[in-house]
Amino acid sequence: MSTASHSHVFLGEGHDKNERRTWAVIALCAVMMVAEIVGGLLFGSIALVADGLHMSTHASALLLAALAYRYARRHADDPRFSFGTGKLGDLAGFSSAIVLAMIAILIGYEAVSRLFAPVPISFNEAIPIAVLGLIVNIVSVLLLSGGGHDHGHSHGHAQDDADAGHDHDEARDLQTSVGPLTLEIFEDGVPPRFRLTSAGKPLSADDVTIETVRGDGTRQVFAMTERYGYLEAVGEIPEPHAFTARVLLNRGGEVHSTEFAEHEHAHEAAHGTAHRDNNMRAAVIHVLADAVVSVLVIAGLLLARTFGWLFMDPVAGICGAVVIAAWSYGLIRDTGAILLDMNPDRGMAERLRATIERDGDQLEDLHLWRLGPGHLGAILSVSTAKPRDAGHYRRLLGRFHNLSHVTVEVQQT
Repeated sequence: MSTASHSHVFLGEGHDKNERRTWAVIALCAVMMVAEIVGGLLFGSIALVADGLHMSTHASALLLAALAYRYARRHADDPRFSFGTGKLGDLAGFSSAIVLAMIAILIGYEAVSRLFAPVPISFNEAIPIAVLGLIVNIVSVLLLSGGGHDHGHSHGHAQDDADAGHDHDEARDLQTSVGPLTLEIFEDGVPPRFRLTSAGKPLSADDVTIETVRGDGTRQVFAMTERYGYLEAVGEIPEPHAFTARVLLNRGGEVHSTEFAEHEHAHEAAHGTAHRDNNMRAAVIHVLADAVVSVLVIAGLLLARTFGWLFMDPVAGICGAVVIAAWSYGLIRDTGAILLDMNPDRGMAERLRATIERDGDQLEDLHLWRLGPGHLGAILSVSTAKPRDAGHYRRLLGRFHNLSHVTVEVQQT
């Protein structure tokens, strides 16, 4: 049996930046909260005081996210956490989702009550306060998003290479007697083929042959054909693209070898991504939920004041409650799955199995789970009739870059 010997720090790449942004939004909310409560008390506006108190609950939810970031960072190397503190953000996100669900229930209950028992509305105070709240929430979203990060409100966007399932470091530069050559695997919308470009004298198809040598000794020879400005292999390259490529210059018998290694990244699972920071996602959803409610409230108040439709205010509240409940459900579903160590990417698990078993070995047992944003852990039990140790399988799994902690058990049969 073999395990990786490395640090157990499984925090997301943007952990520190996200923590600073969260504290900045808390400061903004605190300033607005004090201004509204003091202003309401000075000018006798109960609506301002109420909105200030609401802002305090908003700041409290963000404080949970900020403290989670802080605690995870400060205890990242604490040996008491067997697999680090990367999942603390998911725990905070789950807690925030529960709070969001409670807020949705309270808003829905109050809105339904007002639908059947309308209450007088002070439009001249309520509308400006709602607009002010919307402005604060927009600024908060901009601060938290940090310029366009996808926090995924239950509707992730697949990466461009999600269907391909891999990411290649394709181009290789070769220094030869005929000048610099560039060998690459090209597969942009077409079957993967070798392309060879010369920076010096143009080469003909008869000048070059490419041979691949895989780890199990399998060899494949590719003849070349001439294209405009480069040579292209006649046949397509089978998966996986992990081999030694030998470029043979036929006239002089010159041979140049280079390595190609295929790297896997965790795919976007059905309910989330491996790199998603659910702590930041929860903070953004809190702010967005407030912003959506503000927009609906403004619309409802304007319609109520203009046409006398007092029912529009509670209807807007009900719509807001439904939106918040939907976002809360998505967050509970995703963070709950992580806290229960559910398989974060079934497609990746199948590709991992195929990698282990392609040489005739058998993957007897596999556990795959998320350790933190962008970090996965795996425990494998492999049976083999060949004299192979755990290091062999660890090298095979080196293509899966998101595997940050791997334990391999080898059973000789």
